[in-house]
Amino acid sequence: MRILLLFLSIIYLTSCHPNDSKTSISESIDFNFGWDFFETNQDLNISDIPNQKDWKKIRLPHDWAIKKPYNQAYLVTDSTPNLGSIGWYKKEFTIASENKDKIIRVDFDGIYNNAEVYINGNKVAERPYGFSAFSANLTSFLMFDGQKNLLVVKVDHKAFLDSRWYNGAGIYRDVKLAINNPIHFKKWGIGITTPFVSKEKSTVQVKTEIVNIPKGKNLKILHQLTNHQNQIIKDIETSISNEKSIITIDVDKPKLWSPKHPYLYILTSSIVDETGKVYDIQKEHFGIRSLKYTPNDGFFLNGNKTAIKGVCLHHDAGALGTAVPDAVWRRRIMTLKKGGVNAIRTAHNPPSSNFLNLCDELGLLVQDEAFDEFDYAKDKRKNYNSQGIDALTTGYVTHFQEWAERDLKDMVLRDRNHPSVIMWSIGNEIEWTYPRYAKSSGYFNSGKKYYYDEPPITIDQMKANFKNNPAKKYELAKTAQRLSKWVKDIDTTRPVTANLVIPTIAHFSGYTDALDVVGYSYRASVYDYGHRNYPEKMILGTENWANYVEWKSVIDNPFVPGIFLWTGIFYLGETSDVTERGSDSGLIDFAGFPTPRWHMFKSLWNTEEPEIYATTIELSKSEYINKNGNAVDKTPNLWKKRRWGFQPFNTHWNYTKGDTIVIETYTNCKSAELFINNTSFGTKKLANNEDHIIKWIVPYIEGNLRVVGGGNDAIAFEIKTAKSPSQLEAKCDKKTLKSDAYDVVHIEIQLTDDNGNPITHLEQIISITLEGPAKLLALDNGSNVMKKHPSHSKTSRTHNGKLLVYIQSTKEKGAITLNMASKNCKPSTVHIISE
Repeated sequence: MRILLLFLSIIYLTSCHPNDSKTSISESIDFNFGWDFFETNQDLNISDIPNQKDWKKIRLPHDWAIKKPYNQAYLVTDSTPNLGSIGWYKKEFTIASENKDKIIRVDFDGIYNNAEVYINGNKVAERPYGFSAFSANLTSFLMFDGQKNLLVVKVDHKAFLDSRWYNGAGIYRDVKLAINNPIHFKKWGIGITTPFVSKEKSTVQVKTEIVNIPKGKNLKILHQLTNHQNQIIKDIETSISNEKSIITIDVDKPKLWSPKHPYLYILTSSIVDETGKVYDIQKEHFGIRSLKYTPNDGFFLNGNKTAIKGVCLHHDAGALGTAVPDAVWRRRIMTLKKGGVNAIRTAHNPPSSNFLNLCDELGLLVQDEAFDEFDYAKDKRKNYNSQGIDALTTGYVTHFQEWAERDLKDMVLRDRNHPSVIMWSIGNEIEWTYPRYAKSSGYFNSGKKYYYDEPPITIDQMKANFKNNPAKKYELAKTAQRLSKWVKDIDTTRPVTANLVIPTIAHFSGYTDALDVVGYSYRASVYDYGHRNYPEKMILGTENWANYVEWKSVIDNPFVPGIFLWTGIFYLGETSDVTERGSDSGLIDFAGFPTPRWHMFKSLWNTEEPEIYATTIELSKSEYINKNGNAVDKTPNLWKKRRWGFQPFNTHWNYTKGDTIVIETYTNCKSAELFINNTSFGTKKLANNEDHIIKWIVPYIEGNLRVVGGGNDAIAFEIKTAKSPSQLEAKCDKKTLKSDAYDVVHIEIQLTDDNGNPITHLEQIISITLEGPAKLLALDNGSNVMKKHPSHSKTSRTHNGKLLVYIQSTKEKGAITLNMASKNCKPSTVHIISE
C-alpha cells in the first residue's frame, strides 16, 4: 500500500497544475488572474452587465476602496461625495469536455461584502458577511466543448461606513476553481485533532466526510502521514460504508508544534475503489500539540506553562489596503515575532486562510475571532459613545439572525486543522450594544474610574440594577450560548472566549456561562476582582493598551496567562481626526517599521537576546520635570494611567546647543550607561525605574549619543547628530523574486548624510521609477498622516527620513531596476532579479 500511496501523492502533485484540467482526480486551480472590473453607483441587474463598456483589467486579490479617502467621521452631505459604490467583476473561462461529469465550484476566501455570484447569467451564491469563505457551485449552468463561460461577481459596498475600521471593498482574498469527481471529500471535510500528546507517543484522530457515495460501492480511504521532510511515517487503510468515518494514528516520538518549534506534519488522504480507481486526493498540514487552560495557573502548551504575549491585528496593510500579499504578511509577522510576540488575535473577524498558514509555519498562537456585532449595531462613528446608527453604519447586524450560524460554523470548519489556532472568540466588546450592562455597572456618575477602579457597588447591587433594567428583544447571554454551542458542534478541543468590555456584569448575567475563557477588554484593574469572585473561570487579557502597565498586571496576577495588545500594527480607520488615516497605537507602523513601543515590548518579551534602544525629547516637550537631575513624571504615576497613547519621543540627536534633553532607554539589561562623545553620564539600574524605562536628563551636545547595556560594550545603541540629506540608502529584504506574480520585495529607503548617518529629523520628497518585469504596488512612509503625496503615486514624503517601496513580481523573468531620487541627494539604484 505504501507504494500505492506514494504513487497517489505524485498524481496529486502533478494534477493540480493550473493548466491541467483533464486528470481524473479532484483539482484546485488558481483563479486569481484574467478578471475585469468596473465600479458604479447604479444598482444594475445581471442582464445589464454584457452591455457595460467601462471594464478595467485587474487581477485578484483586489481592494478597490484603498485609493479613496476614508475616515470614521466621514459624513455624506451636499458638498461631499458618497464614497460607497458597487463593484462588478467578470471572468471568462472554458472547461474541458472531459469534466462534464464533474462537480465544479469556485471557492472564495473572502469578499467584502454583500457578494452575489452568477455563472452564465444565473445566480448561484450569495454571502453578506465580508470575512466568510464560501463556495459557488457552477455545475448546473456550465458550458463545455470550448464554449466560454462567464463568471460574474457583484459586490455591494454602498454602505462604506459599515465597520468601525477600514475593511476595503472587493474580492480581496484568493479565489480557486475546484473540479471534483462526484465522489469526493466534502469541502473542509477532513478534520484532524490530537487527543493524546506526549513526547514519547501521540495520537492523531482523523475525521472524514465524503459526498455522493453510491449504494453498494466498495470504497476505502488511504491515509499517508509524512513529516516535514516528506518522509513516510504511517500508512493507514480503512474501508468506508457511509459518508463519515473516524480513524486514529499513533505517532512515536512526535515532534511537537510550538511557537519556538513550529513543526508541521502532512496527511494525504485518498478515496479509491476496489479497482484502484482514484476519486479524490486531499492534503492537510497540521501540528501535534496539546492545550490546557487553568483558572489558577494559566495556559499550558505541550505541558509547558506558556505566557501569551499577544497582539490584536486588523487585516489591512496600510497603503496596500486589504488585498495583502503573503510576502507582506510574512515580513510583518516575522517583525512582530522578533519583538517577542507569540500570539495574534484576529480582531474582529476571521482571517484569510493564507494568514493562518503563515502562523502555522512561523509559529504564532492565534485567537480566531468571529464577530464585532451580534444582535444590535454599534455606532461606527462614535464607538461606545453611541449617538445612533444610519443606513451607512448599520453593518452586519442586518444579516446576523439569518447568517450567524453558517458564518461561525464555516470559520471553525475551515480553520480547525491549523495548530496555530488555540481558541475561538465569538465576539468583541458586545456588551455596549445591550444598554442594561453599562447601566447596571454602577461606574457611571459614581466618581469611580471605569478603567482603573473596581466596581463602586456590590455584586448584589449590580444584580438588582440588572434585573430592574429590562432586556431588549434579544438577550446577550442567550445569543452567546447559541454561538458557543455552534462552535462546539464542530470543535470541542479548543475553548470558546469573547472580549468582554463590562465583565463585572457579564460574569453573573449568563454571558460568561457560554465561555470557557473570559476575555477582559482594558480591565486589568479588575483581574483580581474577577478571580476572587469567579475563581472557576480563567481570565485572559484579550485587549490591552500597548504600554508596560498592562504587562505588569500579568506579572502581578500570575493566574492571568497573558494579554493581547491593541495593536500589533497601525491600522486604517477608527479615527475621528480628519488629518489621520487610522490608528497609530501599534508596535509597528503602517509600513511595518518598528516603533519605540516595539522596542519596549521586545525588552519585556524577547528573552532570547539582549535589547537596548533609546529615544530623545526636549524636556519642555516631554511628560517629565527635572527633579534633582532626575526625570520625574509631571503627573504622578502617569505611566500607570497611560492608555492608547505613548509618550512623545524623537529618534534623532539633532537639537540646539543649550537644550535640555530627556533620554529614555528601553532595555532588558540590568543596567545601562549613557555616553555622549565618549563622556559617561552615569550608569543606572533598570530595577530603580518602576515604569521599566531608564531615563537621563542631559544638555544637548552635538556628536554621538550611545547607551550601553549591562557594562557589555557589544550590547549598545547609538544615535549620531546628522547633517543635511545627501544620500539615499536602500535596503532590500531579498534580491531575487519568484516570477509568479505574487512575490513581493520590500525596499526601505533612508535619507542619510555624507557620513551615512540616518536622518530622522528632516523630511523630503522621494521619487521613484521602476523598470523591468515588476509592478509597483505602493509607497508607504509609515506615518499616520499621508496627505500631499498619496500612497499610489510614484512620489512620497518620508517619515523619520524613511520610505518603503512595495514591488511585486509578474510572470515574466528578467532584471528589475528601481531608481530613486530626492532633492540634493545622490541618485540611488537597486537591482533585483525575477526568476
